[in-house]
Amino acid sequence: MITAEPTRLPASSFRARLLGAMMVVVVIVAGVTLYVAERRVVAEVEADLERTFQAEIGRWQSVREIRQAALVERVRVLVRKSRLASTLEPAGEALDLLYDTADSEMRVVMETPPDRAGPAERGLHAEFYRFLDRDGKLIPIPSKNQERFGILAPQEEYLLELPKLTRDQQIGYLVRKTPAGEESLFEMITMPIISVDSDQVIAALAVGFETLPLTARPETEILRGLWRDGRLYAPAIPEAIRAALAPAVTWEIVAGHPDGSSFVTEAGGVSYRIFHKRLNPDSLYPAASEVSVSPLTALEERRRTLRWQVAAAGFILLLGAFGASHYLSGRLARVVTELAEASAEDRAQLHRAEAALELRQEDLARAARFSADASHQLKTPVAVLRAGLEELAHREGTSPETAEEISALVHQTYRLSGIIEDLLLLARIDAGRLAIVMGAVNLTELFAAALDDVGVMPGAEAITIENNLPTGLNVLGERRYLALIVQNLMENASKYNRPGGRIRVAATEAGDMVEVTVENTGRPIPAAVQARIFERFNRGAVGENVPGYGLGLNLARELARLHGGDLRLVGSNETGTSFQVRLRRAVG
Repeated sequence: MITAEPTRLPASSFRARLLGAMMVVVVIVAGVTLYVAERRVVAEVEADLERTFQAEIGRWQSVREIRQAALVERVRVLVRKSRLASTLEPAGEALDLLYDTADSEMRVVMETPPDRAGPAERGLHAEFYRFLDRDGKLIPIPSKNQERFGILAPQEEYLLELPKLTRDQQIGYLVRKTPAGEESLFEMITMPIISVDSDQVIAALAVGFETLPLTARPETEILRGLWRDGRLYAPAIPEAIRAALAPAVTWEIVAGHPDGSSFVTEAGGVSYRIFHKRLNPDSLYPAASEVSVSPLTALEERRRTLRWQVAAAGFILLLGAFGASHYLSGRLARVVTELAEASAEDRAQLHRAEAALELRQEDLARAARFSADASHQLKTPVAVLRAGLEELAHREGTSPETAEEISALVHQTYRLSGIIEDLLLLARIDAGRLAIVMGAVNLTELFAAALDDVGVMPGAEAITIENNLPTGLNVLGERRYLALIVQNLMENASKYNRPGGRIRVAATEAGDMVEVTVENTGRPIPAAVQARIFERFNRGAVGENVPGYGLGLNLARELARLHGGDLRLVGSNETGTSFQVRLRRAVG
């Protein structure tokens, strides 16, 4: 109880301190709120750009994969020509005639019809082709009319060779320089030629196709390129930026994720999001990877704009908060001044109110202890009373009529024990002293046992029971308390059912929760009673002739809430009444 004289502060000093404290709180709350809002908006912007980036890459890869599949099929059809295999057998005796024999077959893929000279048609026609012998070495082309086979420099022809031939197709990439000094990128498809007689690889056909243009779509700002032998080939990317990005791309491909990944790096003061994917996995040709580069300048610009917008909003918010704090501090200062100048009688009344509040709190604590202690202390006399009654019922000379009356009294002691147990459990819940030991409990088994008990209850023989619970429905909780919830629900459904009625139990899963619905075909609960159905000792008009004491539903709901769930009345009409209990699902 407060007895010290309050310290008097000048109104102006108190107001200044209060205004300072309020502004500190406002600044902290506003700062945290604006920071979280800015981070959330930036994250949404980044996610939107990432979705656009991945969608564009997916479209490009789909076009490239479809085209590559078409090219591979064209080369595979060529190597199956019987004239090529017969020229190479036996033991390559007609190698000098190989190119002349293949000339008519290869003319189909080497020449583009004039009426279909668009980029798509040209991309499906070869720029050069060469044959490799069984050791993977180049078979030289004839000296005459070499342009028929596609002109290649000696060092470019050397890049077509393989360390060995296998039965699998090999894909490689070749960068060539045009007479004008510009670089062009070609995709090489080397297909093995299988002997019809020995079923062995006797040679291979290497065909070169110009790749799809590595241009950028203006609406996406995604630049495309190809990485090979530590070099980034990307005509759409300026040389200076390309040279700055190449080391990071090389490191990521060689030492990081050879098959493909996405990462962010910086070059020339600009951040770039880079995606790479291996184009020729398991190929004997040098590794090559497709590279997509997207500058993050738009993201940075949007970040700066958002920061300015957030800063402006914060400044306006602080101005408003300063005005509100100034006004509130003045009002509070006047109140404090009035309290400081209050009379001794006012302070005495305050002291008396505090003393009365302390007494009230003590009364409430004693009431809670009395409820728990009374429920606990009543157990012993009830047990003694039951034992005495049972002894009287079995004493010699007791008439059957008297024994029957005594048995009815014994039954009442069991009901009284049930009430005491429920009251004791509710008192522990109210006092916050009921600890739940969580574990996985098979709810299907609990309902099955409760339904069996319902089946042997008096008057339940004609009730139809529909158990639609799945096997192995596990929830989190303590088995004995979950059993009390199930028992109260099933007893309630049985007691308040119509003769020859039905009880239906079904379950659904909603996220990490399990919802079990218990439905019966009893009389409808009046609307006025529904609002108070979970109150203690409330039984309503429906239960006037039904045994019970109005604690079951309240206890079941309190236990369900302690388990992190709930119990509610779903509905009650002429067709029946439904209750639903929600419990946390046990995972694993």
